[in-house]
Amino acid sequence: MDPHPDPSPVLDRAGLADFLRRRRARLTPSDVGLSAGARRRTPGLRREEVAQLAGMSADYYTRLEQARGPRPSRQILGALARALRLTDDERDHLFHLGGEEPPRDAHRSTHVRPGLLLVLDRLDDTPAQVVGDLGDVLAQNAMAAALVGDASARPPAQRNLVRRWFTDPAARELFPPEDHHDLGRAHVAHLRAVLAARPHDAAAAALVAELRAASTEFAALWATHEVAVRRFATKRFRHPVVGTLELDCEVLVSAEGGQRLILHSAGVGTEAYERLRLLKVVGLQDLAVG
Repeated sequence: MDPHPDPSPVLDRAGLADFLRRRRARLTPSDVGLSAGARRRTPGLRREEVAQLAGMSADYYTRLEQARGPRPSRQILGALARALRLTDDERDHLFHLGGEEPPRDAHRSTHVRPGLLLVLDRLDDTPAQVVGDLGDVLAQNAMAAALVGDASARPPAQRNLVRRWFTDPAARELFPPEDHHDLGRAHVAHLRAVLAARPHDAAAAALVAELRAASTEFAALWATHEVAVRRFATKRFRHPVVGTLELDCEVLVSAEGGQRLILHSAGVGTEAYERLRLLKVVGLQDLAVG
């Protein structure tokens, strides 16, 4: 036993506040996919914009910048790292300032690299989201939220696509009933491939055990031992306003392999393409009102 163990991380309120202010000041609205809007008196994002991107109240974020907020949770720190487009080193520094150890397992990290977020922001007419290899939705652009719902509005456990598919009937309402079986098979086959590649990953094993106990359908599909890593598919979505869209689903894997950028597109001139254009108008208006 080490007689001089490293002390537990300590919350540095002043350092955290300074770091947040300086990182906010270096960003422009276009860096995060926002409109510049009216003329700005000072450079950088507004506090309200960072709070919106991080999914927290503007008052809570303001208190953090003023070094008077409560100790931020790991979830809050992760959300701030994504909102401020921090590099891995900057994210680790943010966690240290917040009195937390940074995430160490690259396969389970919820930190989305700034370059990947930049691509996400630039796809303003294409639904796109970043998904961890266990199915956790880590980031979405506005079009993806308009198409499949805002994942950030759900509790963290319900942002997992596989868990929702097999435990929440509402998750299936977005797809035609005749497609449900194949979509469920694809979820299970991908999860089987992930677990085989990382047999000692406790999170992957726990998710499989949870779903085998919670869903007889999942258990039956798991027993078939199908394996398939998702790369490309054609999916049909039933949107309540714009109708059914048949979209090509392209999956781009990050260099580390633990995160995937999923794009949904349609060929120019197709009915689905026109409905995507309508979704950009109607769906984004709904998000703005909400």
